[in-house]
Amino acid sequence: MGATPAAAPVGPAKVPLFMLASAAESSSPASAVNAPLWRVTAGNLAAGATAGCAVELALYPIDTIKTRLQSMIGGGGLQALLQKGGGKSLYAGVWGNLAGVAPASAIFMAFYEPTKKSVQSQVGPDQQYLGPVIAGMVAGTASSLIRVPTEVVKQRLQTGEFKGAVTALRTILGREGMRGLYAGYGAFMLRDLPFDAIEFVAYEQIKKAYSLSVRRELHPAETSIVGAFAGGFTGVITTPLDVLKTRLMTQGASGRYKNLIDATVTIARTEGLGAFMSGWQPRLIWISLGGFVFFPVLEAAKKYYAPQ
Repeated sequence: MGATPAAAPVGPAKVPLFMLASAAESSSPASAVNAPLWRVTAGNLAAGATAGCAVELALYPIDTIKTRLQSMIGGGGLQALLQKGGGKSLYAGVWGNLAGVAPASAIFMAFYEPTKKSVQSQVGPDQQYLGPVIAGMVAGTASSLIRVPTEVVKQRLQTGEFKGAVTALRTILGREGMRGLYAGYGAFMLRDLPFDAIEFVAYEQIKKAYSLSVRRELHPAETSIVGAFAGGFTGVITTPLDVLKTRLMTQGASGRYKNLIDATVTIARTEGLGAFMSGWQPRLIWISLGGFVFFPVLEAAKKYYAPQ
């Protein structure tokens, strides 16, 4: 990949889905060429936030089902979830989550572009792929400072523990302190950082193989399909890490799990290895559909926010 923006897959499995902005690095509209840098940057940030919020709104119920399945001690699957009334209030916590999407996306984009350009300027043509891979990790780490607390509040609202984001935030801080807001941070990072690398490799290999078979460059729709497939594949194989993250984030002050290792051992011993794949179906759907919703919204938003 050269320094010139091109389609590159990063992050449909991430929370929030604005991470897909780095997967759709298309050229800026021609009208923005002579615009001030700050105006172009502001437009890109606004476009990423808009597209991310659109995906969150469209697919939030699927994410809620996934969270509830993963947080169920003892499992039971979708049938058990529905019997317990788990199919209600599928948009619980959505507004609080969206409030965290905007600043987190701004931080991500602020770190992603300069890091990618810096890395690509220091490596050869055959190593340009390191740009988006390293940039995604750096930007993901920076934005995690907001993303993790947002995810903690969101998931505890999704499980029905609290009725509102403000109440959840105040209660968590009062009972558990800042540590409660960053519960599952290790599992979150352990899930997200390798996700980019695995998805990137899967995407590039699938794209290359398909391009060779049809003997031409892929159309945008085909690229989206390949990206969705790569994201879905990566989402499934990283589900165990997502389960651990969810359990740690939703345990509250119960102290059921002491840390990531204790959670792994406890779940394996008491529920079996199958528990680590809880919610893989909605996770697969959520990640795969995210690309189909995100890309057209992002392109429309870029044109709308571009300097005139």
